[in-house]
Amino acid sequence: MLNGNLKLAIQKSGRLTEKSLQLLRTCGLDIENYSDRLLVSSRNFELDLLFLRDDDIPEYVQDGVADIGIVGENVVIEKEADVDTIKKLGYGKCTLMIAIPEDKNMLSLDELNGKRVATSYPKILANFFRNNKIDAKIIQISGSVEIAPSLGIADCICDIVSTGNTLKLNKLKKFTNVFDSEAILIGNKNFDKDSGKYAILKNLIVRIESALNAKTSKYLMMNVPKVALPRIREILPSLKSPTILPLADESMLAVHAVIPSDTFWDIQNDLHEAGASGLLLIPIENMIL
Repeated sequence: MLNGNLKLAIQKSGRLTEKSLQLLRTCGLDIENYSDRLLVSSRNFELDLLFLRDDDIPEYVQDGVADIGIVGENVVIEKEADVDTIKKLGYGKCTLMIAIPEDKNMLSLDELNGKRVATSYPKILANFFRNNKIDAKIIQISGSVEIAPSLGIADCICDIVSTGNTLKLNKLKKFTNVFDSEAILIGNKNFDKDSGKYAILKNLIVRIESALNAKTSKYLMMNVPKVALPRIREILPSLKSPTILPLADESMLAVHAVIPSDTFWDIQNDLHEAGASGLLLIPIENMIL
């Protein structure tokens, strides 16, 4: 579609699909219900979405078929794609990990020497072995890696682990981490920075950063005694100076602040003890710094 729109490739179906679409919608993009279609356009933004297999996304971006893509960092590294990493997106986090049978005990990496390790990520694993001076045999398997030890194909495996439930089902246990991954926004290295598409990309990046900043922050509102304000300001991990507003009771103030989401429960007791009352924590949809 040579319509001048920015082309974004995302996973057609998988663990990144819904969160990628959710991110785009939080950015204010009206995305059609794509169903079984491979390409759809945003109704209110100059963006076309290409729905692809995650393994194909790095190559499509590298070759310029898509201008940008959202894909797991592990896929980009494994494919050795010549693309730019524009932004880490903070979701789809997982770990490429070596796992061993539950009835085996291994205490050091040296014990991997001479072992057969099944994996769908031979390049990442080979690099890990090389960096740690391990001489092990890599057996490449395209799927169902976790059953390789029970079939006698391998002594252990190296695969993506999120919760670890699949390992337990196959009587495996974690041994060591190989590579930590998350969803990233990648771009074509030859992107024309003087083109209209680049202006669209910059706009999209601002929106994405706004959504990501908002996701890790909350808006806190509370009432505090005037005399307690210095102590309250010491406690607050505010993004910037809090907003201070007068109340009908002249001895009281309203304090508004943007705080990191994960700190509220760590400080709420201190705020109460300092005299804060009526604490209200509100989600933020977008935040431009």
